Amino acid sequence: MYLVSLCQENFMKSEFDFISKIRATSVLSKIGDDCAVLPKDSLTDLVITTDLLVEDIDFRLAWTKPEFLGHKALAVSLSDVAAMGAKPVWAMLSIGIPAQVWKTDFVEQFYDGWLILAEKFGVELVGGDVSKTPDKIVIDSIVAGEVKKGNAVLRSTAQPDDLIFVTGELGGAAAGLQLLEKGEKFGKSKNEKLLLRQLKPHPQTEIGQLLSNLATSMIDLSDGLSSDLFHICQESKVGARIYAERIPIDKNLPVISSENLDLLDFALNGGEDFELLFTVKPKNKKNIFGLKNESKNYAFSCIGEITNKPEIVEIISNNRSQILASKGYRHF
Repeated sequence: MYLVSLCQENFMKSEFDFISKIRATSVLSKIGDDCAVLPKDSLTDLVITTDLLVEDIDFRLAWTKPEFLGHKALAVSLSDVAAMGAKPVWAMLSIGIPAQVWKTDFVEQFYDGWLILAEKFGVELVGGDVSKTPDKIVIDSIVAGEVKKGNAVLRSTAQPDDLIFVTGELGGAAAGLQLLEKGEKFGKSKNEKLLLRQLKPHPQTEIGQLLSNLATSMIDLSDGLSSDLFHICQESKVGARIYAERIPIDKNLPVISSENLDLLDFALNGGEDFELLFTVKPKNKKNIFGLKNESKNYAFSCIGEITNKPEIVEIISNNRSQILASKGYRHF
């Protein structure tokens, strides 16, 4: 009855409005981060996330391979765990399959892709379910991670004057999606790096753990920079100012620029890059650029700063300031 009464209200405009509504209840008041944070023991907290992937909404079989889809099903959840500064430890995977797909080797290849990525990050598959669906594939991914007690990085803890950073490059996944929509196929395209950004994303699991002691807030870039930065501002009750020329646009994007596309729009509003957006104290700026492991350096870009104007996000371009609208991905 509770959920029915919420769904019947006409003013719901998006999934974010719906989530905000149910957060207002006492039972679900802790919703709002990439993962739920639960106590495990005196030294460790458990973070848990769940993601739903639905055929023809989140993926299309004509575009991808089963092993790519298995990889992505895990990657999207690993990205959530990374955004909390946690180490992934176990996962549960459920999949609903139409009968005609079940008769092929799709499921075996799907799990092959999932397990390869799981082995890379030491994630143990501890359970799940397989069921029949009428005509579409539905995937439910649950991943849990561990983080030092009280050390999970939240969206709600950014402070004015904090610096805003992103990892990697942005816009590639959105460009890859557009190329797929226009008919390009993996294995037959000169833009395969962009296609892979969409079909087989790389979660920033290692970087997330390194940032657990430095980031004052963090979120993964799944909906798009404009939307995800707004989420941090909304949760932290702050504003933000970013600079267009500092935003790291995927270096492969110029190959499609002949169509007069707005490359900055891909980076701001495209989504599914699964990079990390985070804030740090100015005094820790040098520590961020100094992060590395034994085999590689990490790419970070400082794109702006947090302000004391609640929920106002400004973008500076050519010395002109304007309000940045939240135009990232929405299901509804």
